[in-house]
Amino acid sequence: MQPFSTRFAFGSAAITCLFCSIVVIPLGAETPDESEETLAGHSYHGEAFNEGPRQAAYLMQGMGNVSFATSTKNVLAQRFIDQGVAQLHGFWYYEAERSFRQAAVLDPQCAMCYWGMAMANTSNRKRAVEFAEKADQLAKQCSPRERLFIKSVVNYCKEQDEDGKSISKKQRAQQYTHDLEAIVEEYPDDIEAKAFLAVQLYLNSQADLPIVSHVAIDALIQDIFDAAPMHPAHHYRIHLWDRHKAERALASAADCGPSLPGIAHMWHMPGHIYSKLHRYQDAAWQQEASARVDHAHMIRDRVMPDQIHNFAHNNEWFIRNLLNVGRLDDAIALAQNMQELPRHPKYNTLKKGSAKYGRERLLMALTRYRLWPELIEFASTEYLEPTDDPGLQNERLMYLGVANALSGQASNAETTMSDLKAKLATSATELESAREQLDTLSKSSVSATDGTDDEKKAAANRKRKLKELEESTKKLEEAKTQLEKAVASCEAALAAQQADWSVALESFEKSQLADDKLLQAEWLALAGKVDQACELIEKRVKEQPGEVLPVAVEAWIKYQHLGLEASREPFERLRELAAVADLHTPLLDRLKPLAEELGYGREWTIPYIAPNDLGERPDLDSLGPMRWHPYQAPLFDVQQANGQTTSLKDLRGQSQLVIFYLGFGCLHCIEQLHEFSPRAEEFKSQGINILAISTEDLESLNSGLSSYGEPLNIPLHSDAELSAFHAYRCFDDFESQPLHGTFLIDPEGKVLWQDISYEPFTDVDFALSESRRLLSLHGFGNLPSTLVTAKEASR
Repeated sequence: MQPFSTRFAFGSAAITCLFCSIVVIPLGAETPDESEETLAGHSYHGEAFNEGPRQAAYLMQGMGNVSFATSTKNVLAQRFIDQGVAQLHGFWYYEAERSFRQAAVLDPQCAMCYWGMAMANTSNRKRAVEFAEKADQLAKQCSPRERLFIKSVVNYCKEQDEDGKSISKKQRAQQYTHDLEAIVEEYPDDIEAKAFLAVQLYLNSQADLPIVSHVAIDALIQDIFDAAPMHPAHHYRIHLWDRHKAERALASAADCGPSLPGIAHMWHMPGHIYSKLHRYQDAAWQQEASARVDHAHMIRDRVMPDQIHNFAHNNEWFIRNLLNVGRLDDAIALAQNMQELPRHPKYNTLKKGSAKYGRERLLMALTRYRLWPELIEFASTEYLEPTDDPGLQNERLMYLGVANALSGQASNAETTMSDLKAKLATSATELESAREQLDTLSKSSVSATDGTDDEKKAAANRKRKLKELEESTKKLEEAKTQLEKAVASCEAALAAQQADWSVALESFEKSQLADDKLLQAEWLALAGKVDQACELIEKRVKEQPGEVLPVAVEAWIKYQHLGLEASREPFERLRELAAVADLHTPLLDRLKPLAEELGYGREWTIPYIAPNDLGERPDLDSLGPMRWHPYQAPLFDVQQANGQTTSLKDLRGQSQLVIFYLGFGCLHCIEQLHEFSPRAEEFKSQGINILAISTEDLESLNSGLSSYGEPLNIPLHSDAELSAFHAYRCFDDFESQPLHGTFLIDPEGKVLWQDISYEPFTDVDFALSESRRLLSLHGFGNLPSTLVTAKEASR
C-alpha cells in the first residue's frame, strides 16, 4: 500500500498534467453547418454544449480504480471514460461531463462518450436528451453491451411513449431499472452495471417507488465489493442506509473517501452516517476533509467556490457539527469565511449558496451560544448588514432587539421593537387589502357576449389573476406571522431582562425563540419552575445525544438550583462530550466553579479518543488547504488601439476589471461594452480600472472603434493570437473558439472574482458592488487609476 503522503496528495505538483493538446472544432464527426450562424461563444453543436465545461480535462489523481470497457481503440480516450465513470459514481457530474467531452475529442465516433455526457446530466433533461440522441446515432458501431447502456439512457430521457402519451418520472425510473437489470442479467460480472443498478434502486424512492428491500440492494452492493473492495459504490451503500439503519454503513463510511480521494463529495458522505449516529466529531472531520479537497481543486483548476456542487451544503453542515461539539470559534470563522467568498448572481447570493448559508449559520452560532454583545457588533459589519430582502431584514431586526434586551440595552431593544411593530401594522393593512381583492375576484363571474374566444380569454385571465393574488396573499400572511413572532421575541427578551418571568415565558411561546428549548429551560428555572425546567432539559438531552450544549445547560441548571450532587452526573457526561470544545465560551466558562468543586480544575475535559472503526485516515493538510484563496492572475501583454503595449506586470498596485470580449462583430459583446463604458468613472472612484481585451487584430479593433458611434471610456486591447484568452481559460478547448470572460484582479495580481461563459457578464451594478466588497475584504481601499481610455488610445 502506498503511504498517505502519496495516495492522498492533490497539490499542483502531484497532478498528472495530461491536458490534451488536440484542438478540433467538432466534438462529433460532422462539421457544423456553415449556413446556420452560430453566435460568438456559443457551441457549434447546439444549446446543450453551451453550458457545462468548455475547458480540456486532464487525468486527475485520486480517481480510484474504475474500469468501464468500451469499444474505443484510443487508449487515452478510454482512460478519460474510466475517469468519467468514476466521477459519476462520486456525483461529480460537472467534471464527469468534462472527462467524457475530452474522450469525445480523442474519439469522435465513440458513442459511449455521449452516453456519459447524458448520464452526467440526468437532472437536466433538456441537455441529457441531446447527448442521448447523439449516443444513439453512433450506437451501431458499438458492442452489444454498450448498446444496452445507450438504450437505457435513451429510454430514460424519453418524454413520450410510442402513442404520444407523456411518460411520468415513475415510469421512467421503472423502465431504467428494468434496462439496467437486463445488462446485469446478460453480463453478470459487470460490476459497473451493478453499481448503476444499485444506486438507481435507491433513487427510485424519489420517484414514488419505495425501496422494497434494503438488504437485497445491500447484497447487490456487496457483490461489487467481493470483486473490488475499494469500488466507489461505498457511496451508494451510505445513501442506502443513511435514513434507515445508519450503523449498517459504518464500514463503507470508513472506505468511501479513500475509494475516490480526489472527489470532495466522497469525503462528505460518511459525515451523513456519523451525524445520524450522533458522532459529531467524526462527522466534522469528514466535512473538513471534503472542504479541503474542494479547496485544492478550486485553486488548482481556477474554479470559483460556489460553482462546485454541494460545496456550500458541506460547509454549512460542517458548521452545525462544529457547534454540536462546542468548537464555536471554528464555527464562527467558517461562517464568516462563507460570506467572504466570491458571490455571483447565478449561484452565490443571500438567497442561495455560501453567502446564504454563512449568514444563517453565523446567526445560529451567535444565538445558540448566546453571544449577544458579539451579535450586536456583527450587525454593524457586512456579515449581518441590512438587506433589501424583507424576510432577512426582519430576522436581523428581531435578533438585534433580542440581543440588545439580553445585553441590558433596553432602550435600543425598545426602539427596534417599535420598528418591528410599525412593520407589523403595515403588513396587517396590506394583508387585509389583499384578502379583500382576492374575495372580490373569487366572487366575480366572467361575462362574454359571444361565448367564444373572448370568453375563454377572460376566463384564463381571471384564473391567472386569482393565482397571482393567492400567491401574494400567502406571502403577506407569512410576512405578518414572521413579524408577530419577531415582536413577541423582543417582548420576551425585555421581560426576561427585567425578571418578569410570567410575561417572558408567555411571550416566548409565541416568539421566534420558541425552538430554543435550552433557553426556555433556563428561564423556567429562574421563574422557580425547576422541576419543569429539568424535565424539559432532560428531554432535550435525549433528543440531541452527543451534543455539548444540552448537557452543559443541564449541568448548569442542576448546579444552580439543585446543588452539587445533582449536577455531578451530567457534568461527568459533559467532560467526555466537550473533549474538543472551546471552554472559554460563556455557556461553558460559567461551569468552572462546578469543575473546581468536583476537583477537576480549569481543564476539566477528557481527551477525545478516535474510535477504531474509522479506517485509515490521511493527514488533513495532505488533502488541501482549510480555506480557499484566490489564484495568481496569469501575466499578459496586449496591444492598445494606438499600438502601445499594456502589461499586467506594469499594473501591479492597481485593481483591474478585465473584460475578454469577442470583437465588434459580437452583438452581445457590444452590449456589454455599452453597459460598462458609462460606468467606468464609478469604478475608477473605487480604485478599479476597467480594460477590455478583444480577439481582433489592431486593424479590426480600430475599425470597430471608428464605427462604434460613441466614445468608449474603456481602453480596448488586441489579443489576435488569443494568448491571453488561453491563459485565462476563456477558450473552448473542445471546439477551438474563444469565450467571454470577466475578471477582478486585485493590486497584488490575485483573481478575486471571475465569470467565464458563452454569454458576456452584463450586470454592472453587481460587478461594481461585488468588486468593492471583495477588495475591501482583502484589505484594498481606493487606489489611483492611470489607464488610458479607449478614446485616448485611438488618437
